[in-house]
Amino acid sequence: MPPSDDADDTLAEVAFRHVPDDGAGRRWWDANAQEYLADHGQFLGPADFVWCPEGVREADAHLLGDVAGARVLEVGAGAAQCSRWLAGQGAHAVASDVSWQMLRAGRRYDDDAGVRVPAVVADARELPFADASFDVVFTAFGAIPFVPDADRVHAEAARVLRPGGRWAFAVTHPIRWAFPDDPEGLTAVRSYFDRSPYVELTATGRALYAEYHRTFGDHVADVVAAGLVLDRVVEPPWPSGHDRTWGGWGPVRGALLPGTAVFVAHKP
Repeated sequence: MPPSDDADDTLAEVAFRHVPDDGAGRRWWDANAQEYLADHGQFLGPADFVWCPEGVREADAHLLGDVAGARVLEVGAGAAQCSRWLAGQGAHAVASDVSWQMLRAGRRYDDDAGVRVPAVVADARELPFADASFDVVFTAFGAIPFVPDADRVHAEAARVLRPGGRWAFAVTHPIRWAFPDDPEGLTAVRSYFDRSPYVELTATGRALYAEYHRTFGDHVADVVAAGLVLDRVVEPPWPSGHDRTWGGWGPVRGALLPGTAVFVAHKP
């Protein structure tokens, strides 16, 4: 879970609550786009496709298959690094994100990469695209963890996919929810089955940041309910020699517990 930073309010509480502000995600990413990219931009690169803190790259994993000539939509794109990489592989990529500040911040990478992809400010639960208009839809830690109704994200992905199209998404591994947000924390501190969202509140009670837990079964159920077929789940191990920490991800806990799950599905 990322640290909070807000220019208008002082963080008063970090809690688990049932009714967070649904607009917190947009506000947090707008306010923290520059800081986030300063912290993680070098690891993610201006035009690279990194699935997760473990450093799994699409160039090696090939979870999206052959993208040359394919119409590809990235939801929760952030600064659109993945979309730029895909464009370099011959894909017709479009990046979307709920935060216009993240997309705007990413524009400085265009000259570095020599690639500019179309970018659209959009909620992943209500995409402004026609039915069956993409061959591939994906997100690498975008959208799904930050909304209370992730089933709508899956439904929208299914709607804009053509028959036979692929939907892939990387999320925090559900088992990590039971442990503290500490890369060395190895003692469970809450129930895996507790779905109360993590919320950071200001002194005025406004939600600054919210993140939602879903069990492994919840993710599978959402995929199936959207009419999609689950093909595989990837649980990348922590690679030897990778000593970078990122929030609750790091080599100490990564040696024993999974930190990421990548689900790959298709539309029949």
